Amino acid sequence: MPARKRIHTTLSDRVSTNHNPKHDHIRQIIAAEAARIMVTQAQFNYRIAKQKAAERLGVCARTALPSNVEIENALRAYQAFYGGQQHLRHLQKMREIALRVMRSLELFNPRLVGPVLDGTADEHARISLHVFSDPPEAVAIHLLDRRQAFRDEQRKIRWHDGSHRQVSLLVTDMDDIEVELALFSYVDLRQAPPSPVNGRPQKRAPATEVECLLAGA
Repeated sequence: MPARKRIHTTLSDRVSTNHNPKHDHIRQIIAAEAARIMVTQAQFNYRIAKQKAAERLGVCARTALPSNVEIENALRAYQAFYGGQQHLRHLQKMREIALRVMRSLELFNPRLVGPVLDGTADEHARISLHVFSDPPEAVAIHLLDRRQAFRDEQRKIRWHDGSHRQVSLLVTDMDDIEVELALFSYVDLRQAPPSPVNGRPQKRAPATEVECLLAGA
C-alpha cells in the first residue's frame, strides 16, 4: 500500500467570494485536477494538490485558486464517477474496522474523524481516531498489554484558539489498513480542533454514530 507524505494540518482557505465567471471556471478546472491528483497520486494535502494542479494546467499562481471545500466537492464527484460501488465497499470495510478498533478502545472515548467519517477515504487513506486519556500514554500501555504493534508519529495541527499544537499519534495496522490514534487529554473532548477543509470544529463520531452509518449503508 503506497504511503502518502504526511504534512502538518493547516486551516483551509475561505471559499472565494469572487464570482467572476472566468475565474469561477478556472477554479472548477483546477479543483477537478486537484481531486484527480489526490486520488491517483495518494496525496492528502489540499494545498499541495491545488498547487500541482495549477502548475500542470499552466495557470498563473496569482489566479484565485479553489478553496479546500471546492476541492473536497470535486473529490466526491470524482470518487462517485470513477469509484462507484468499489469505493463504497472499501469505505464500508474501513468503517467496520474503525468500529472494531473503537470498541476495543472504549475506555478512551474514541471518536472517528476525517475521510473515513466524511466518506472521501480511498484505498490509500488511514482510519483516523481521536482518543482521550490522562495521561495520554495510557493508550500505548493498553496496546502493549494486548500485544498490538504500533509506531509513534507526531503531527502539527492548528488548534481552536489559533495556535499550533504537536499531537502524538500511535499508528497500527488492521487488515492491511493503517489506523492512526491521535492522543488527547480528556478536556479536549469539549471542543474539536479545526477541520483542515473548512476551518470549523472537526466532526467527530462516537461508536454509536459509526454503527448508524454502517446500518444506513
